[in-house]
Amino acid sequence: MKVVFVSNYINHHQIPFCEAMISLVGSEGEFAFIQTEKVEEERTAMGWSDDMPSFVHCSYEDEASHDKCLEMIMDADVALIGWTTDLSLVMPRLKAGALTFRISERLYKKSTLLAYNPRGLIAKYKEHTAFRKAPVYLLCAGAYVASDYGIFHAYTDKMFKWGYFPELKKYGNDTPLDLKSRPGENIRILWAGRFIDWKHAENALKVAAGLSESGIPYHMDLIGTGEMEDELRQIATGKRLMDNVTFTGPMPPEKVRGYMERADIFLSTSDRQEGWGAVINEAMNSGCCVIAPCEAGAVPYLIENGNNGYAYMSDDDEELVSCCIQAARYPEIRKSCGEKALETVSYEWNAEEAAKRLLELTQIIMDKWDITDGRKGIPGKMYSGLIESPWETGPCSSETVRDESVVMEKALQFK
Repeated sequence: MKVVFVSNYINHHQIPFCEAMISLVGSEGEFAFIQTEKVEEERTAMGWSDDMPSFVHCSYEDEASHDKCLEMIMDADVALIGWTTDLSLVMPRLKAGALTFRISERLYKKSTLLAYNPRGLIAKYKEHTAFRKAPVYLLCAGAYVASDYGIFHAYTDKMFKWGYFPELKKYGNDTPLDLKSRPGENIRILWAGRFIDWKHAENALKVAAGLSESGIPYHMDLIGTGEMEDELRQIATGKRLMDNVTFTGPMPPEKVRGYMERADIFLSTSDRQEGWGAVINEAMNSGCCVIAPCEAGAVPYLIENGNNGYAYMSDDDEELVSCCIQAARYPEIRKSCGEKALETVSYEWNAEEAAKRLLELTQIIMDKWDITDGRKGIPGKMYSGLIESPWETGPCSSETVRDESVVMEKALQFK
């Protein structure tokens, strides 16, 4: 089976999934990743590599490379279309009626009010809703994707849960749980990301202040760089936190994972603009007790509040600090959360499981369709019934349109 994955650029969060697909389809020749843009300089400054794996093909270099990539997209048995502005690579396949999965984070990260712009609705209809009777499905990379697409009635009964799948580190008997702090040592707390407004690293410093006021021994590392760094350093200095807080600067992903493996608690403090939040996967894989906002797309999928981590509303600073104080004071709670978090990503939310399930789902869909090659101008017969996913949870399980407030309420329910 030939599979092609189209997106703006390859990154370290996507490579494990691509490698898992290659191992399942048999060879690199049966799988290709089409990159449609250059990697942003801001991300390379954060440690992202601009080295291209051999399965990556760039469509933006010249006309010949664009045409070659389009040929690969049209020739594939199944195409995965992520975020890209180059619709010249997307629309021909959709119009041909060839099996396609769209992969999307939520569309309206700032406000769903943006959905009701007439020009925007027309554009969404042409790109998405118009193919409601075609073999085009939506993989929701976040728990709020379905509600956004439901606004313009796209992919009804054709949505499945999805996400980002960073490297799954497999541990033997020596797990990262053995690297956590011991009784009498400072609790190790970690924050990692870009220092930009919607990541709200200042809330991590509120946690630090709360721990200091509570007399809890701790050390917090903030990994990253960005436009707010000077302001954050001034806040930490003004609150007299610098003895307990270290700004490490940016570092490559593999080094960040080392910090995660030694951290007891990982803080995520983004608001609703965090479409997914791959650092949450990585921290769970590292056995951390993760405390993360329910507005981040990954949280309702990955975290069971109070069981394998903690969820809170991003604007509820008191709850964030309270969760962290509880996890810091009670080692048995954070250890249990870390163990269960590691299980969640080891057995369900990982690249190998996602790739395996996606190929199984592809076959289920193909079996429901008249496999006439729409790319030759003969449209296949639409299967009008519901595609039933064989999985109740995890990647490729069925997703339904729910109001985002309902998703948040469920994510905050204490397990």
